[in-house]
Amino acid sequence: SSNPYLPTRGGTVTSGGRFRCPSCRHEVVLDRHGVYGLQRNLLVENIIDMYKQEYISSRPSPERKVDQPMCEVHEDEKINIYCLTCGVPTCSMCKVFGAHKDCEVAPLNSIYETQKTELSDRIAMMVGNNDRIQGIISQLEETCRTIEENGRRQKSKVCEKFDHLYAILEDRKTEMNLKVNAEQEKKLNYIRGLTSKYGDHLESMTKIMATGIQTLEEPEMALFLQNAKPLLQKIAEASNTSHLERVERGYENMDHYSVSFKRQGRALRNIDFTRDDDEEEDGEDEVGVDAAGRAGQTASGEADSLNEPLPPLLPPQPLSTRKHATSS
Repeated sequence: SSNPYLPTRGGTVTSGGRFRCPSCRHEVVLDRHGVYGLQRNLLVENIIDMYKQEYISSRPSPERKVDQPMCEVHEDEKINIYCLTCGVPTCSMCKVFGAHKDCEVAPLNSIYETQKTELSDRIAMMVGNNDRIQGIISQLEETCRTIEENGRRQKSKVCEKFDHLYAILEDRKTEMNLKVNAEQEKKLNYIRGLTSKYGDHLESMTKIMATGIQTLEEPEMALFLQNAKPLLQKIAEASNTSHLERVERGYENMDHYSVSFKRQGRALRNIDFTRDDDEEEDGEDEVGVDAAGRAGQTASGEADSLNEPLPPLLPPQPLSTRKHATSS
């Protein structure tokens, strides 16, 4: 009520608790609570809070007390200068009366700023070097992963090639065994048939021999002579084995089916990953195997014996010609 700058509605100075709001010009009446009964202006309160926070954050933090290092020689003197000759901080007494009296010195703060700047530069350089080294390490790790992947891929290819060779060898082994089994069965059937013929001939001779023994026991001479002549003729015919076939010596031998893999073994031991890039590849890389089951070239460039077909199986040995032996 004592404020002369608060005009009333009539333009005169207010004599009580009445004044106009500076924002909306609304007339405000103070009640018994005084200014504490006025309506709160949240906008102004927020602005005040923001200024308070900025004021608090802008105030300098209280400086921490740092213990000043003292001179080891002059215990009551603080280290306040830097000896450029010896490269160590020292005190004024050491410069005047002590070990550094003949040395060149400089203010501690100037050397501090210089070395602090140098240390910062060195740290920044180390940070750059660390980033570069980290990049190199990442590249090396990626190279390791690539090498492992390439190694797995190449090992898979090598296994495929050798599996192909195994399959070819298995096919050839089956084929050769079938041929050996065929000739074996043929020879066995022939020998079994011949054995049966000789068995039948032996049985016939045994019967004639039994008849001959009975004839020898005949006491009547006339009856003996009647039976002896035809019996002798039968014995002579039975003793003649010219109609029976003879087995040639070595007929049971199967060595003509043996195969030497010395050249193939040397070729397999000489297999490596070397190849001539100028030569045209026919779908096979380090060890090419064609449709006929033949292997590729060795590292020396000469024709690998795996390229040659496996030694053919010799035909079965023919049966011996029948030789008619004269009767004994």
